Amino acid sequence: MLNASNITMQFGAKPLFENISVKFGGGNRYGLIGANGCGKSTFMKILGGELEPSAGNVSLEPNIRLGKLRQDQFAYEDIRVLDVVMMGHAEMWQAAAERDAIYANPDATDEDYMRAAELEAKYAEFGGYTAEARAGELLLGIGIPLEQHNGPMSNIAPGWKLRVLLAQALFSDPDVLLLDEPTNNLDIHSIHWLEEILNQRNSTMIIISHDRHFLNEVCTHMADMDYGTLKVYPGNYDSYMLASTQARAQQMAANAKAKEKMAELQAFVSRFSANASKARQATSRQRQLEKIELIDIKPSSRQNPFIRFETEKKLHNMAVECNALTKKFDRVIFKNFKIAIRPGEKIAIIGQNGAG
Repeated sequence: MLNASNITMQFGAKPLFENISVKFGGGNRYGLIGANGCGKSTFMKILGGELEPSAGNVSLEPNIRLGKLRQDQFAYEDIRVLDVVMMGHAEMWQAAAERDAIYANPDATDEDYMRAAELEAKYAEFGGYTAEARAGELLLGIGIPLEQHNGPMSNIAPGWKLRVLLAQALFSDPDVLLLDEPTNNLDIHSIHWLEEILNQRNSTMIIISHDRHFLNEVCTHMADMDYGTLKVYPGNYDSYMLASTQARAQQMAANAKAKEKMAELQAFVSRFSANASKARQATSRQRQLEKIELIDIKPSSRQNPFIRFETEKKLHNMAVECNALTKKFDRVIFKNFKIAIRPGEKIAIIGQNGAG
């Protein structure tokens, strides 16, 4: 469905990634993972046609619609929020715009009105008459309140504008969907809603995310970018971790076995190379030794952070204690809040964005 052939991207002397060939399709949902700076977002932009690779090409099968999560959240400031979402279906939006332009033209001809009738039929075929209702449902799902739907994007807080663009990407239900960090700025309830929406759809998806739980819930495959190459594993993130760990262990075991064989052959060569009666055997062992190749096992380019909190003195029985805590701005955020946290306890603070 979406094919990348020999994709190379180079900035300066060293390529970011080189000769990547991969096929995405079958309604699979691929998690594109890798260390920060390895080129995931760059590769995604190449797949979406926003960036030209240094070499190679990307091809999309005929009549396949591609949608993507845009990152230019300030590009629609004067446009109605519902319209921004509906613009996600480019063909429907263009048909409506051309039709409306004809109806608004006082000098329109009979031929123009025939064209408008064709556009009306196309608009209906794309589900235009239910478009606004569907766009509204998506906005509510990601937490945009109803009273903001008919206002301009400029009324939406910066972090929430990306939610509107997420609704835009989902609106047309494209055959291929590219999502770069779709859970950014989403609270836990919106993330759960998004997981359900994506799992219900048949689109082929390529998703960049650092949310392990989200990748486990949504993805059917993992595409791991490491050292400028891309390898696809079946299964979700946990399955990938197990498979990659096992593959690495097998490679290390194979290398250990090869090193034992090399030591054995080298010992024979060293012992009998000067012995006339064993010279032929020593030569044969030397040839065997030269043919053995060790697998190049590179350490992962990912860096696993380690954080340790040390205290100068032992904490008392209570690490944090709050009583009758109240905070308000134009409304009450919390009132008479009470909590006691003991040393060693780990507390997760959850809730909708803006809850306080």
